[in-house]
Amino acid sequence: MGSRRGPLKSAVPSNVVSPVRRCSRTACGRPAVATLTYVYADSTAVLGPLATYAEPHCYDLCAEHSERLTAPRGWEVVRLLDSSAPARPSGDDLEALANAVREAARPPGRTAETGGARTADPREVARRGHLRVLRSPDN
Repeated sequence: MGSRRGPLKSAVPSNVVSPVRRCSRTACGRPAVATLTYVYADSTAVLGPLATYAEPHCYDLCAEHSERLTAPRGWEVVRLLDSSAPARPSGDDLEALANAVREAARPPGRTAETGGARTADPREVARRGHLRVLRSPDN
């Protein structure tokens, strides 16, 4: 009969995976608080609240690295950090996103309503590519 041994022990210690997402920066183990995404077409780095789940094309950053974030020369950094923002997108957010996607798919200089030249929206304050900034209805 063979001898009884206890449970097998691994020569390599096991690292337990933490449910807390960590900063993507090399050698930084702090908890992530923000998500960085690059919009290459607009030369823009967008830093927003921590995404609901990790995605391969996004980078999670800790508070220190998100505060010190800089973008390459000629790029713009858009910071969307707002602790009062809702955790989930609202119906208005989803509708605005759908409208932006539809507008980006249209040929330049055409609108859905007229089929012709763009008409100026009196609520429009600024424009960057296919994105528009609209005045609040309260103003």
